[in-house]
Amino acid sequence: MVVYAGQGDARRSMALLWRGTAAPERHASPGPRPELSVDLVVETAIAVADEEGMTALSMRAVGERLQRSAMSLYTYVASKNELIDLMYDHAFAELAEAVEHETDRDWRTATTTWAHHLWRFSLRHPWTLQVSHARPVLGPHEYRVFEALALVLHRAGLAPKDIRSAFGSLYNLVRGLVRTSAEARQAQAATGMAEDEWWYARSAQLEEVAPDFGDRFPTLTAMAQEGAFTNTDDSEPYLEQEAWETLRFGLEALLDGIERRLTPTADTRT
Repeated sequence: MVVYAGQGDARRSMALLWRGTAAPERHASPGPRPELSVDLVVETAIAVADEEGMTALSMRAVGERLQRSAMSLYTYVASKNELIDLMYDHAFAELAEAVEHETDRDWRTATTTWAHHLWRFSLRHPWTLQVSHARPVLGPHEYRVFEALALVLHRAGLAPKDIRSAFGSLYNLVRGLVRTSAEARQAQAATGMAEDEWWYARSAQLEEVAPDFGDRFPTLTAMAQEGAFTNTDDSEPYLEQEAWETLRFGLEALLDGIERRLTPTADTRT
């Protein structure tokens, strides 16, 4: 399921996104029905998406949690499309706050930590991975995340256009790999079959249907014999562990490439 941002009324949606950057009120529950507000509707919608996924999100589902009718929410948020934009940027405030605390570290550490924060954030809110980045939400917290990384790379001496490209490369590396990790976590609930059970069943069948596998794919076979596809941590699903290891490798390779493009600056945090 792919969701495209910015499908609501542009003027209204942008005004709501940029209505203020103060921390939202936290509302206790259960208890008497709280007074509705944009922040409360958005926070409740995030809770629905975190717990049940994007497919469960609807104005009715949010209203039920708030003990209100779906119609009563439209005074605050005009449509589900507008709600998703607000949810996405509101959730990103959590990530922005985390990465902004890292900008004074050396650039490689700060950039690596930025990527790790994005990874953990995406696993906490996997529904955000379904919001296409082809059309960004363009909210303040999304920009804060970009600004934090841009500041680190600017101080390190990376050219403006290279900063833009580095952000895209790092963001999409993390986003692509964390999607695999999130899906690995959800697979058992969605299919009713544990990951190890799934792999063992199909591996056994592969040996039967392709007895000449080693001859046809000698490099992959040699890699398997060297342990390239072995799960070294049985407490984690194989695909989740593989995605994390690939992220670490990709980050190191990307940072090595970025380092070659740096120009000397007066800033000492390089």
